[in-house]
Amino acid sequence: MRGMDQDWKKTGLRFRKMHGLGNDFVIIDARGRSNPVTPEVARAIGDRHFGVGFDQLAVLHDGADADAALQFWNADGSLSAACGNATRCVAGLLFQETGAAQLTIRTERGLLYCEDAGNGIYRVNMGPPQLDWREVPLAREVDLLHLPLEGDPTALGIGNPHCVFFVKDAAAVDLTTEGPRFEHHPLYPERTNVEFVEVINRHEIRLKIWERGAGVTLASGSCSCASVVGAARRGLTSRKVSVHVDGGTLLIDWREDGVWMSGPTAHVFDGVFVPAYLDALG
Repeated sequence: MRGMDQDWKKTGLRFRKMHGLGNDFVIIDARGRSNPVTPEVARAIGDRHFGVGFDQLAVLHDGADADAALQFWNADGSLSAACGNATRCVAGLLFQETGAAQLTIRTERGLLYCEDAGNGIYRVNMGPPQLDWREVPLAREVDLLHLPLEGDPTALGIGNPHCVFFVKDAAAVDLTTEGPRFEHHPLYPERTNVEFVEVINRHEIRLKIWERGAGVTLASGSCSCASVVGAARRGLTSRKVSVHVDGGTLLIDWREDGVWMSGPTAHVFDGVFVPAYLDALG
């Protein structure tokens, strides 16, 4: 396992399995230790037959200017700058660990503010949406509200790129065909998350999700944020919207200081990748 120091192989690699509305994560606490994850490690752990499986892997680090820092990996071994539900999951763990009601987590997206909203609900500010084509990023300058693509989607960034379609019936969309078709579109040089939004009313939407590097997922925090921002910019909804995904419901509130996301998390189990498993990976 190239890049993993021998201490991890000797002791085993401990992890937690969590999910936010079925959007599932492996969380590794590397505070005070070296980072054990490389693209090869992420792909091995992310395999649902030969590893544990996840939509994203989150590595928890000490934060120089925050309560903690997070690094995110997709199941295909690629890095992701943002993962809203994983951030909420880790925030929940840190709230339980510290007894605090507010904290900050440093990610590649920036410094994210998290709150314990009570009753098992955790809230995170994902920051302002990225509404410049260079920030998304796109390959060239286009109208972000109406991309020159079939289906008339809109584009924006939430620390990662998004392509948001508005459809009459989200459940009728063939995600396994349409998702990869647009994830790899040349307009998105770093690939993109793809969302299909059915507007129920000005305060509710139904969302189907294809995540870059993960595929079909039951929920996604950043995708939910992007869908609400896109819908509000099109004048289809308000800025405070309940987003119904396959795994449940998230509340998204696009405020002046950023896009806030609230919802539950679940701690499923703790485990350890034993030394023999780690050695077998090479």
